[in-house]
Amino acid sequence: MYILDDMSSYHHFFAYMGCANALVFAIAGAAYGTAKSSIGIANLGMVYPEKIFKALVPIIMAGILGIYGMIVAVLISNKVGDVKGLDAGKKGYQLFWAGLCTGMSAFASGLAIGVAGEAGVKAFA
Repeated sequence: MYILDDMSSYHHFFAYMGCANALVFAIAGAAYGTAKSSIGIANLGMVYPEKIFKALVPIIMAGILGIYGMIVAVLISNKVGDVKGLDAGKKGYQLFWAGLCTGMSAFASGLAIGVAGEAGVKAFA
């Protein structure tokens, strides 16, 4: 029977996966929010080109989501060095779930910004 000891690296894997989850899902949400809002801005620009700058708020909000994901990923990557000792597995899982929660909430926010931003910009037109 194989027993996971202190020298195994599964806890580091989960910690770094938390870092990746925060970054990837937050950037995906920001990209979706930007793309959907840009469709509305393109439609607005065809009718009222002078209103484009006022309609950039959803794109800025979506970009902030990506920045949040990057900040959390950097914070998690700095905490990976603390994953050692008897409760290393627990710390690794905590970092994994912290990154996953951050990434998925930013992804859901990006979806909401995209849908609401496109509808809001079209209504502004």
